[in-house]
Amino acid sequence: MNRIKTLFKEKKDILSIYYTAGYPNLGDTVAIAEELERCGADLLEIGFPYSDPVADGPVIQASSKQALDNGMDLKLLFEQLKDLRKTVSIPVLLMGYVNPMLQFGVENFCKACAEVGVDGCIVPDLPMVEYEDLYAPIFEANGISNIFLVTPQTSPDRIRKIDGLSNGFIYLLSSSATTGQHLNVSEDTEAYFSRIEALKLNNPTIIGFGISSRETFDKACKYAKGAIVGSAFVKSLKADDLQLSIQSFMKTFRP
Repeated sequence: MNRIKTLFKEKKDILSIYYTAGYPNLGDTVAIAEELERCGADLLEIGFPYSDPVADGPVIQASSKQALDNGMDLKLLFEQLKDLRKTVSIPVLLMGYVNPMLQFGVENFCKACAEVGVDGCIVPDLPMVEYEDLYAPIFEANGISNIFLVTPQTSPDRIRKIDGLSNGFIYLLSSSATTGQHLNVSEDTEAYFSRIEALKLNNPTIIGFGISSRETFDKACKYAKGAIVGSAFVKSLKADDLQLSIQSFMKTFRP
């Protein structure tokens, strides 16, 4: 059963949480996933850190540096996730940049995702044409959904192309800024979301970048099936009391 498709079929106001693997402590990756599911998260995005995270703001950049300093890499991440599905049942995505994936080997990466129960991945700097020409068969053979990003500047033709290549959901960036910016639903933003809605895409959408409070989450859910919280959650994590910091943060969204 496809966990992503089942989730989007059965739920609305989907709450997706992003965090960085190996942060704040190297061994926290699975413990965070388990606690997030217990606290009501619907979908998880586990970031694999990279030294040059160009799409990320200062909070996630700092978490990536700390995770790398802690010793996190893709090989270790997959080792940490080997028993993931014994304790975590909600969909899980890996999110990161193309360079570590290429170094690991795309086929090895997709096979490892399938083996540990990862449902898909988000690789913002993987060019669509390269995915289509080189990697789509590998992703599809391993049952891994590749999640594409759309920005306010993405043309309707490209959005339809993305829709045709997608088999999970489409990630709508609320703006062209880096992560961690506050969601400002201006007239232009509303017009952008309305344009996406008018395209009547086959795949559902989730909004990310700038979702930091219940207010911004609720605003985003008016225009999409759900929203992604990243920087605000990462910033809230306390290394000395991980469980309590997660519970406290999640009460904002799942009281």
